[in-house]
Amino acid sequence: MGLFSRKSDAAETTTAAPTADLAHLTGEYTIDPTHSEVGFSVRHAMVTTVRGQFAEYEGKLSLDGAKPANSSAEVSIKVVSVDTNQAQRDEHLRTGDFFDVATYPEISFRSTSAEQVDDETYRMHGDLTIKGTTKPVSIDFTYNGSATDPYGNLRVGFEGSTTVNRGDWGLTYNAALEGGGVLISDKVKLTFDISAIKAA
Repeated sequence: MGLFSRKSDAAETTTAAPTADLAHLTGEYTIDPTHSEVGFSVRHAMVTTVRGQFAEYEGKLSLDGAKPANSSAEVSIKVVSVDTNQAQRDEHLRTGDFFDVATYPEISFRSTSAEQVDDETYRMHGDLTIKGTTKPVSIDFTYNGSATDPYGNLRVGFEGSTTVNRGDWGLTYNAALEGGGVLISDKVKLTFDISAIKAA
């Protein structure tokens, strides 16, 4: 069942199940970083995949349960918190070869529009800023449901991903391999596993 249900051809038949009313999900939400993950993965040395995440970030969602086009999102990430489970690599990522944390301490995403793709998928279009360069991206999200936690908070969950070319944001560091190919793929998959709490 999608977050923003829309009428399908099947809904016009007498045997179709009624559409759930999800209007109660409309509202302002804060992303809970202790129960969320903002990550990435990239091919390394042509043979394996390195995965990482950012430990420090904040964000907010504005959801419209009836009109998904009215929904929006903002996320700000502290780049210094990058973690690939290897300290030397993380330090290299913080240097000018990659993110240049001293000059550009944050990565940001700000949505510009939203749409419903199908009953379970929603597409968020927006501007991604890395190292002072802003480029448009589109991220497909799956709505995982909502629940009231033991503290009385209404939570919603989403999973999303998109693939970008890191060179578009000036992340061009690489090295040639002796047998051909390069050390780091240009393509990077960004992943988002989001739990957000509705404002009281």
